[in-house]
Amino acid sequence: MTLTDATPTITNDTITNTADVSLPPATGRALAEALDGPFHATKQRWRDELDADDVVRDPSLDLAGARAWTLERIQRLSARNFVTAGFPAAVGGTGTSAESVANFEMMAMGDLSLTIKSGVQHGLFGGAIANLGNEWHHETFLPRVIDCSLLGCFAMTELGHGSDVQSVETTITWIPETGEYEVDSPTPTARKAYIGNAGADGRMAAVFGQLYVDGENQGVHTILVPIRAEDGSALAGVDCGDQGHKGGLLGVDNGTIAFDHVRVGREMLLDRFGGVGEDGVYHSDIESKNARFFTMLGTLVRGRICVGGGAASSCRRALSIATRYSLQRTQFRKPGLGEEVTLLDYQAHQRKLLPNIARAYAYGFAQNDLALELQAVLDLNASDQRDEARSRELESRAAGMKALLTRWANDTIQVCREACGGQGYLSGNGITLARQDADVFATFEGDNTVLNQLVAKALLLDYRKAWGEMDLRGTAQATAKMAVGAVRETSALALVNRLGERVGSRTSERELLTTREWQQQMFAFREEHALAGLAARMRKAAKLPKDEQFEAINRVQTHMLFVARANTEHRVLEAFIAGIKATKDAKAATVLSELCDLYALSSIEADAAWFMEHNRISPARSKSITQGVDTLCRELRPHALALVEGMGVPHQWLQADCLK
Repeated sequence: MTLTDATPTITNDTITNTADVSLPPATGRALAEALDGPFHATKQRWRDELDADDVVRDPSLDLAGARAWTLERIQRLSARNFVTAGFPAAVGGTGTSAESVANFEMMAMGDLSLTIKSGVQHGLFGGAIANLGNEWHHETFLPRVIDCSLLGCFAMTELGHGSDVQSVETTITWIPETGEYEVDSPTPTARKAYIGNAGADGRMAAVFGQLYVDGENQGVHTILVPIRAEDGSALAGVDCGDQGHKGGLLGVDNGTIAFDHVRVGREMLLDRFGGVGEDGVYHSDIESKNARFFTMLGTLVRGRICVGGGAASSCRRALSIATRYSLQRTQFRKPGLGEEVTLLDYQAHQRKLLPNIARAYAYGFAQNDLALELQAVLDLNASDQRDEARSRELESRAAGMKALLTRWANDTIQVCREACGGQGYLSGNGITLARQDADVFATFEGDNTVLNQLVAKALLLDYRKAWGEMDLRGTAQATAKMAVGAVRETSALALVNRLGERVGSRTSERELLTTREWQQQMFAFREEHALAGLAARMRKAAKLPKDEQFEAINRVQTHMLFVARANTEHRVLEAFIAGIKATKDAKAATVLSELCDLYALSSIEADAAWFMEHNRISPARSKSITQGVDTLCRELRPHALALVEGMGVPHQWLQADCLK
């Protein structure tokens, strides 16, 4: 499909299209409604009721000023019930966990320090109490967590252990003589580090540590430990440190915490999945320590989903600024005409921004699906119908999406900075602050490399299970299918592709590249072939002597990361297609369909070498794909303003000097 062309006209206040185009102003709103999906009402409330003063930080604020602004704004938002979703209604909650993800995403369009401050207070500290605690914990602490009168920390990461939570060194020891737990940091590397709210504001911490009862280690548990008095002074046995100025997120007071045999009451252990009862004996409904650990971590998956969504929202803001600027800035004159050329009329500039706008939409639809699945899993757990397989699947999806979105956000915000030239480097235009603040998203709530390995391992387990459950006949059929696929890869498929490209016209080639079935086949092939190859390499490694296995597995890490990305991008494509089908506005659906083409082709183009190595496309088709991306960028260019409006960032929040 082809959208109609239009010539943009720039005024001091707005950017409009003077031609009679297929995208009237209402289409931008329709695109935003489609992208918001089931969370449109939740997100629209932010746009309608909050202005820039509520959520946009002055980039010139120093460390103390940024911290003070962030704390005051999070208290203001809490008082107006903007950050209270995800908590039980009985203690002041006003929405579902899925809606809390939507709130997080909207806050991130304003300021990431504000977003993370709320994420620590409400999502992590409050979430730990809500998901790991019992009714007494809920009634006693959650109302004060919600209104920010009890500021807390999520003390998981240690200097010696970040991603490897199961090996944290902090100890929580049951003292039967007094009926208390003793929390201790036995080594220098057991000090909790990079902990939000620990630098200054936190008064209590949800502390992760190894629980010892009668000399036996029951694995990692979480306990509430007061760390500061109301006047801000550290309590006895607690050593709080302020990590000071960072490379970003200046509004968040990250710090360190160490414990020297600190005693707290038995009731302070968050014991939903296990703890010492009134009889002084450890009890848990989950016998396996390993299963208990992963069940506990699984309840905290919302934080990982929020981080991915928050990074993507911040990137949407940068894309909105860069695209709007590219519609008003001109550079060089057209030969012989004297007219200066608008930046977005240049192919290279279109290439910088429009494929990333397509990804912003693609990731938005996938994020909506993930938030809905989070809610479904939480509802099952609350009704005691826990589905372990579904919970593990959610954790894997959340890991893959967090890695994909935060990597994309970091890369694309830098592209947006460059796309604005010197203006992009000025703090008053908002992009440098977003770039600084989004940086750490690639490593907190799980390092991206580790998360992608988690995804690959989950896929390998599913792959092995599928083969293990086959009978002899099923195994033979699957093996034969793989063998046939290998033959096609090396001969027949490549021949068909080459013949098709020789006889096909340019029109038929375009039709093929924008056919959903062909796009889905390409994404599926990339994922399935890469996974099958990885499984074969892992089986081979498993047959080696024990002392050689680590090195053999270590050599496939890059392959694992590719499999994880291929899997997540395939899921994103399917979510995008479903989102288009659910779109009610016909013009918006047409735009989304073309954006989906751009997302799919640009993803295939990025891996063109891999597809050619595996004879899935020929060099000629690779060139056609590149031409297809260029053509889609040209066709979407006249409608750039509607596209950025559809990303849902309130115009009044942009606060970019270059757009005034």
